[in-house]
Amino acid sequence: MTVHVLFVCLGNICRSPMAEAVFQQLVNEAGLSEQIKLDSAGTGSWHIGEKAHAGTRRILEEHTIPYDGRARQVRPNDMMDREQFIIAMDESNLNDLQRRYGDHPRLYRLLDFASQTGIKDVPDPYYNDNFETVFQLVTDGCRGLLRHIREEAGI
Repeated sequence: MTVHVLFVCLGNICRSPMAEAVFQQLVNEAGLSEQIKLDSAGTGSWHIGEKAHAGTRRILEEHTIPYDGRARQVRPNDMMDREQFIIAMDESNLNDLQRRYGDHPRLYRLLDFASQTGIKDVPDPYYNDNFETVFQLVTDGCRGLLRHIREEAGI
């Protein structure tokens, strides 16, 4: 059984590539890279083909987490796999996905899996440069998501 995870933010240059990289690191450390496949995408098309934001690349490098992906937009076929986990970074992206594609049985916000309570949305660091705060939230959410997937899939 292979579990698929898609992280989604607005432009796919800040939060979702950060989540993809952090989650991939956790998956690799757990020895689950054959069982869990992942990707990231944006709801918008502005940054298609671009590297991750310099702030995202910097914070990942500081934490020795590799990432070399390029931005892409969510495609309708991404939403066709009813078994895939679709992980939105915030309520706005979640609502946008629901409006465009309807309900999906595994559509969540990343921080639904975080140990911290009270914070529901990963803030967009694009304008305020709070990449370290975003990294901490993303890491917490990714750890919880991996626990959830391991329990659900029995891996």
